[in-house]
Amino acid sequence: MTREFTYRAAGVDIDSANEAKDRIKRLARETFTPNVMTEIGSFGGMFRADFSQMKDPVLVSSADGVGTKLRVAFMTGIHNTVGYDLVCHCVNDILVQGSRPLFFLDYIAAGKLVPDTVASIVEGLARACKEAGCVLIGGETAEMPGFYNDGEYDVAGFIVGVVDRTDIIDGSRIEPGDVLIGLPSVGLHTNGYSLARKLFFEVAGYDAQTEVKELGCTASQELLKPHRSYLAPISGLLQSGIIKGLAHITGGGLLENIPRILPEGTSSEIKVGSWPVLPVFNLLARIGGVPEKEMFRTFNMGIGMVVIASEERAAIIRRHLKTLGESYYDIGSIIEGDRSVIMRKTEEDTRTN
Repeated sequence: MTREFTYRAAGVDIDSANEAKDRIKRLARETFTPNVMTEIGSFGGMFRADFSQMKDPVLVSSADGVGTKLRVAFMTGIHNTVGYDLVCHCVNDILVQGSRPLFFLDYIAAGKLVPDTVASIVEGLARACKEAGCVLIGGETAEMPGFYNDGEYDVAGFIVGVVDRTDIIDGSRIEPGDVLIGLPSVGLHTNGYSLARKLFFEVAGYDAQTEVKELGCTASQELLKPHRSYLAPISGLLQSGIIKGLAHITGGGLLENIPRILPEGTSSEIKVGSWPVLPVFNLLARIGGVPEKEMFRTFNMGIGMVVIASEERAAIIRRHLKTLGESYYDIGSIIEGDRSVIMRKTEEDTRTN
């Protein structure tokens, strides 16, 4: 007699996947606006954009993941923060060009879709989307038996925003004499986790629940601190023409992200010590004997976004941030150079191209 096989026998539970998708629908609907023309589950998400207030609208898009920060979520069973991180990272990536988010799509893949886990991930996605005024319009949940270890998954995000062409921020107006204002991060955000996990869990011998005196929390609580969105403090300045450049400090740190927006003939000089480096970075450096330059090219070191403006108009930015109760630091200036970053301490420089 021929044996009969089902998709469930191959490891794919359609009923469980449908339960997860039903919960996603409920969470996603909370982000909907009248611009959304389709339900979650359609083959494509439809968004009726209203660009009537713009002269020449330009769409800006980006895609990203959370990286090995997911490993900390697996260790702890806490899954409602990584989706939040993902949206905030993507929002920041298009913000640097002056764009405001319109809609977001996600991709979640696992060996087995556990409805509670998927719902937790999407809860974080929806929470960040609501904060950013961004619609969670659709996505994909993929169950792939044998592809991921039990309890593991991957998550990626795709964002689309819009900016009027005259308001695009591309760094082209940056010139020597301009100043750099740094906005603080709250932790590692979503970069440097391969090194951080190695130092915490292998070199130092911590586990997820180890109370770390220097940090005032457990190792996992520190590593799960959220990736901050800078849309709220920056939003009121986007159409002012005051901001010449924005750099989201992600993988590569200050050393590799600032040069991405510098025009030819310019460099940036960063004043080391002009902002408080978060305790976690000092601890990581000490545990691993990590050289200072390596720290600055791996981690954000306490600065998550850099704003560049002329010295004269930077005062407006400072007043704006102060009115909002936002912390900021004057961390450096633009000089003539070869699109490098110079870390200025007392008498020595660290240059990178």
